[in-house]
Amino acid sequence: MDLERDGILIIFQVHRPKTSITMSFLDSLIKDPEYQSHDPRKPEEIAEPDVIISPDTRRENRIPPGQSRTKKWPVLDAHGAPPIDLATWKFEVDGLVDKPLHFSLDEFMQLPVVKVYSDFHCVTRWSRLDNIWTGVPTRDIAERAGVKPEAKFVLALAYDYGWTTNVPIEYFLKEDSLFAFLHDGAPIPPEHGGPVRLIIPQLYAWKSAKWVRGVRFLAADQAGFWEEGGYHMRGDPWTGRDGERFRW
Repeated sequence: MDLERDGILIIFQVHRPKTSITMSFLDSLIKDPEYQSHDPRKPEEIAEPDVIISPDTRRENRIPPGQSRTKKWPVLDAHGAPPIDLATWKFEVDGLVDKPLHFSLDEFMQLPVVKVYSDFHCVTRWSRLDNIWTGVPTRDIAERAGVKPEAKFVLALAYDYGWTTNVPIEYFLKEDSLFAFLHDGAPIPPEHGGPVRLIIPQLYAWKSAKWVRGVRFLAADQAGFWEEGGYHMRGDPWTGRDGERFRW
């Protein structure tokens, strides 16, 4: 499916599962296009204008406790990439809002966008530094919906077979949070959550829901898929000696 944004043709590829044998063979022949061959840039080295700089990239040590840097972009998920028909893709906003919203993919792509420079921290102890995401700011969605004052949490809803995750509203509304459809200038591939995924840079990456299909604003916290299994309800990688990984 092809969409045009600001004169740029964006092509979303159809996901075709590959066996581990095939992937292993291809990996030996084709260089990983996501592999980072350079050292992570410092925020002041970002040459693109109007890029929002995630505050954690300004830390002297950008690796949270218990993490190590990866130059790859590992693929991790609960169930595998779900089948998504881009022609019928919908994004919906409901819950404690004055105006529920719904968008087709084409309508969503026409919303104002921002670029964010941030790092990406997975609870499985790897961190991928130096990412530029392009997409719709979460603040814009909240403003369009008219979030009610009693809303304190957000439940992200995904196409991943009913998968959800919860986010405190103050993190959802951070300047560097967005619904991204480009990563480093290219469409986010299905295995990484395309066509659109939530990005919450200041929390562990499981809060950055892949294959997002909407959000629900809530007064009380509600555990999502991983949280029901014991993952932390907030997930701040910088808190404590080992980050907020689990609730025990």
